[in-house]
Amino acid sequence: MRKRIQSETGARIVDRGAKVVILGSETDTRVVGEVLDEMLQAVRHGHTPSVADVVYALDEARTRGAADLGTILAQEPGVLRREMHIKPRTRGQGQYLDALGSHEITLVIGPAGTGKTYLAMAAAVSALLNKQVSRLILTRPAVEAGENLGFLPGDFKEKVNPYLRPLYDALHSMVDSERVYQFLQRETIEVAPLAFMRGRTLDHSFAILDEAQITTAEQMLMFLTRLGTGSRAVVTGDITQIDLPKGVKSGLVEASRILQNTPGISIIYLNKRDIVRHPLVQSIVEAYEMAKDEG
Repeated sequence: MRKRIQSETGARIVDRGAKVVILGSETDTRVVGEVLDEMLQAVRHGHTPSVADVVYALDEARTRGAADLGTILAQEPGVLRREMHIKPRTRGQGQYLDALGSHEITLVIGPAGTGKTYLAMAAAVSALLNKQVSRLILTRPAVEAGENLGFLPGDFKEKVNPYLRPLYDALHSMVDSERVYQFLQRETIEVAPLAFMRGRTLDHSFAILDEAQITTAEQMLMFLTRLGTGSRAVVTGDITQIDLPKGVKSGLVEASRILQNTPGISIIYLNKRDIVRHPLVQSIVEAYEMAKDEG
């Protein structure tokens, strides 16, 4: 970890027993000092910082200051499986989780790898296991805005399964397979295409609409108005990945504009700094952003 900090900043870190000496320019020593302070704070709260944590902290220290990052990284995790803890790994993810706990509807917009779906699923599973809701509804547009499935081979389940697979994957990573099977059999958890939400009222439910950037405005309104008594909803999407016919507006873009000042609704924007997958993912996103600007 010391080598990574030194290679990222150009500063030298010298361990002198009871204290650490940082050698380098004024800017580099300030950044490294802030990061080390925050990592120490995280350790004191029982968190072991990863390389990804350090890289993120360095980026934050350069731009906005690393203050409070130690507290964010060391937040008490929500336990979903015995061996698995869910907690924020960036400032943006911390704001997202706060919104999930305090608002009935949360819209979250951000690039791939920022944990949009994963954290929504974590909040939903936690709400179910803690009996805050009685059902989970997990949905996404099946293929495109029109949800055309006819050309695909197989029965209905075989047709839609490839498009719902990411939701199943996130679910299975949090709850053991036997329990997932029981929840699905009892319809305590329902995974279905967005078209199946039409005409329903979702009471005492936690609903997640994933890949919402490829909904139309009409589909988005339909989903948001399904919310019933004691229910919560999360809408996730990446507005750089809109695959709609020319002239058709994204329901997610429209909703984020129309609902921005609506009480009870939180709109969270994550960015490349919140990417928590392999470090190369952030580099890939940055490269594509540069290419788009140049083009």
